[in-house]
Amino acid sequence: MFKLSSLLFKSKSKSKNALTIIRTFNNLQPCNASTHANSRVPISRNFCTAPERDSIEYDVVIVGAGPAGLSAAIRLKQLCRENDTDLSVCVLEKGSEVGAHILSGNVFEPRALDELLPQWKQQEAPISTPVSSDKFWFLTKNRAISLPSPFDNKGNYVISLSQLVRWMGAKAEELGVEIYPGFAASEILYDSDNKVIGIGTNDMGISKDGSKKETFQRGVEVKGQITLLSEGCRGSLSEQIMKKYNLREKGGAEHQTYALGIKEVWEIDEEKHQPGAVLHTLGWPLDHKTYGGSFLYHMKDRQISLGLVVALNYQNPFMNPYEEFQKFKHHPAIKPFLEGGTVIQYGARTLNEGGFQSVPYPVFPGGAIVGCSAGFLNVPKIKGTHTAMKSGMLAAEAAFGVFNEGLDMNTYWDALRNSWIWEELYKSRNYRPAFKYGLIPGLALSGLEHYILKGRHPITLKHGKPDHEATNAAELHSPIHYPKPDGVFSFDVPTSLHRSNTNHEHDQPPHLRLRDPKIPELTNLPVFAAPESRYCPARVYE
Repeated sequence: MFKLSSLLFKSKSKSKNALTIIRTFNNLQPCNASTHANSRVPISRNFCTAPERDSIEYDVVIVGAGPAGLSAAIRLKQLCRENDTDLSVCVLEKGSEVGAHILSGNVFEPRALDELLPQWKQQEAPISTPVSSDKFWFLTKNRAISLPSPFDNKGNYVISLSQLVRWMGAKAEELGVEIYPGFAASEILYDSDNKVIGIGTNDMGISKDGSKKETFQRGVEVKGQITLLSEGCRGSLSEQIMKKYNLREKGGAEHQTYALGIKEVWEIDEEKHQPGAVLHTLGWPLDHKTYGGSFLYHMKDRQISLGLVVALNYQNPFMNPYEEFQKFKHHPAIKPFLEGGTVIQYGARTLNEGGFQSVPYPVFPGGAIVGCSAGFLNVPKIKGTHTAMKSGMLAAEAAFGVFNEGLDMNTYWDALRNSWIWEELYKSRNYRPAFKYGLIPGLALSGLEHYILKGRHPITLKHGKPDHEATNAAELHSPIHYPKPDGVFSFDVPTSLHRSNTNHEHDQPPHLRLRDPKIPELTNLPVFAAPESRYCPARVYE
């Protein structure tokens, strides 16, 4: 009989991780095989029985190896060492490796990292390019007008966030955290009392029509006494949890509001490279009713991170955020940075911009929501990494209190409201909703809030209608004719997708499923001219 318990813990960080080994060896066991009584893996299933799922048990299960999830894992293990105890902690990451799905062009505020790992400089964290300049431009079609910068980036760094989370992942493993990349959490597991008891990973080896291939393998149940959801913006499980337990209503939160960020990394000429230089813009190419802006960050090694962020409450259904980004790169003030350069990476992600007004009650029976899944982005700072990390740390401290002090996870909510996260989000709460009145009124109101009132305004502005309700009927707008990409500064979608290193097996179920397949034909096309053919920067809806 094969012993899985020793393999389980030796396999961490190897090319075959523990979950893979469980799947492989269970199929080799005789029908009467069972595991060691003290293993975290209960009685194993095998090919002789019904295709039930294997199950692994931990004290704490964390979904998502981003800044928030890894901060939670590290803080839990730190508390264990400080109190001479131990908790088993597992982190599941859907990417092929830690950092694979991290796309942020990032000006990093180290406040939370200073608290979590104070010796990060001595421990060679990949944070080495301090901000050297901070510019803010208002763009017209042909001009760049310099404005006073509302950002205070002194003491911050231009970094690769994917490199930082890889480093954090290594630190977590050194403390005893078990990280399993390549496994997507596809469902929440509940007990008979509707308490969350873990997650189930997705089945593998399913064809496009839903039938099982010869390579079919059931997903695995990963159970925990506490489950922390750190999926990032609009995580699917987090959204299910918020709806099931009415967490927005419980926290008195408004709906979330979103933006789409599209980014490229360029390698540029040495003489144009200014390590640590930070540039943000507002205005062109977006119309004055659309909130958004661009960023250009000079990283190390002659690389720049360049992107455009477009709020998803734009009104014109003919707008194409991807094409707006391609136009942006041709602006006379931006194009010179790119001349002679080469694109080396492309990516896109969503951001939640609701801030203070949109934070739900983050605790549910059996766990909590941390990081961008709950929406801690500070919009005027354009930063959410430090707040996400701090939320993970606070959730970890609450979880430790559950195991060792008989407390409950509701202390996480109390800790959030007494933390500098809450102070930051409260002071900046009126910045984003001010722009629902348009660009110029938004600049005036946000400037008043930022420079004079400093977050002390007695009124909290509301966000208005949800993003999807802001889209006008197509008959109210004219189609936008975007220039053909030149292949030098602007590119078509297939070229960019190739640079994103995104690969999907053709014969697998689609990851997008329509709630009502009649809506695209009966509503989207005749009323809104099929905006789904334009708003996705990967054209997955086609």
